[in-house]
Amino acid sequence: MKTYQETEKFLFERLPMFQRIGGAAYKKDLSNTIALLNLLDNPERKNKYLHVAGTNGKGSTASMLAAILTSAGYKVGLYTSPHLKHFNERIRVNGVPIPEDRIVAYVNEYVPLIEEIKPSFFELTTAMAFQYFADSEVDIAVMEVGLGGRLDSTNVIKPLVSVITQIGLDHQEFLGDTVEEIATEKAGIIKYEVPVVTSVPEENLNKLIQKIAFDKNAPFYYAADDYKITSLGFSDGYNQYEVLNLKMQSKQVISSDLGGIYQAYNIMTVLSTIAILRDEYGMVIDEKAVLIGLKNVKNLSGLRGRWQKFKSKLTEAKIIADTGHNESAVKLIVQMLIEEKYDQLHIIWGAVKDKDIDKIMALLPAEATYYFTKASVPRALETDELSRIASKFNLKGQNYASVSTAFQAAIANSHKNDLIFVGGSTFIVAELPILD
Repeated sequence: MKTYQETEKFLFERLPMFQRIGGAAYKKDLSNTIALLNLLDNPERKNKYLHVAGTNGKGSTASMLAAILTSAGYKVGLYTSPHLKHFNERIRVNGVPIPEDRIVAYVNEYVPLIEEIKPSFFELTTAMAFQYFADSEVDIAVMEVGLGGRLDSTNVIKPLVSVITQIGLDHQEFLGDTVEEIATEKAGIIKYEVPVVTSVPEENLNKLIQKIAFDKNAPFYYAADDYKITSLGFSDGYNQYEVLNLKMQSKQVISSDLGGIYQAYNIMTVLSTIAILRDEYGMVIDEKAVLIGLKNVKNLSGLRGRWQKFKSKLTEAKIIADTGHNESAVKLIVQMLIEEKYDQLHIIWGAVKDKDIDKIMALLPAEATYYFTKASVPRALETDELSRIASKFNLKGQNYASVSTAFQAAIANSHKNDLIFVGGSTFIVAELPILD
């Protein structure tokens, strides 16, 4: 392969990709990943890591950690999924995506391995991330789990800290039918004697994770035992939080460029993790680096799609997009929509086939105009089916063949003091025309 476009097409079409086709791409063991890494001389053994799992919040948490470490002067790798616009968003060093020519070189090198091992898209991408971070000689890499934890391709490392964010029902066909079963899968990233940080507020899940940590002699840290965070609202272009350090009995105000009331949990988790890196591993991360990192997560890490606000020359209406797509995430999204000020609410919504659509649609506000649409991926739920389900919950709107046409219609129907919200699926947000 000579061009990046040719290489990207090969990756998307030749390798089974969960985001596009669903369960057929999911491998229930680590054998392919281990075989790939062995043939690549085990690049995963050449770096230090933070490992982040969870149903919701893991992408934001991983990005915050990367941003803080970057602002502290470290060379930081960041591996997240899925991407929004471009494949190389998944693999970054100090916020800069892996160069396209490097991807071409790696994939050409991997062709014989692909023929021999037949890995999934995520297995190969994970191996590429490990190799790129090793070749780049990063000081530390933050690895976000793709799906679950115990059997995820990233779970071949022994990190400095294992981090577990919020847990809810998602991917039950792979992870279990209850939150307890899902929490157990997520806690599969816990390693022997490696510190564990979690912000899971549910007592039963917290105790379950703590028990797994105890069995592995892994020090357990519950972020809320160390920090109390109060939202102060939005000011000067940033979300403001008052943070009380319960151990030090000190108080400070921090600013974050990430929106969403759920970020308070993530910030607590991040602060607890940073404290461990300082106290247990001697990493130099001063308070200035923490404040700068949290204030500039988007620029320093490249994170997008989390309660992201946009402006368009085509409308004076407020535009917000969020990739949250499971039941617990949508509950928070609806709560945040209630707190926004607007005259009329316009919601551009799409979904994928393997979600419990009824439970999610039941959460959405009836006092909105809906623009039902679908993304251009095989997993996308047809708009006719989506609107049929929506009608059961008195959600009224029209069907649109693409995100672009839905967005155009929402703009045409909106006025100055209205709000246009875009969500339901990562793929819907990814196809939003105004996303850079």
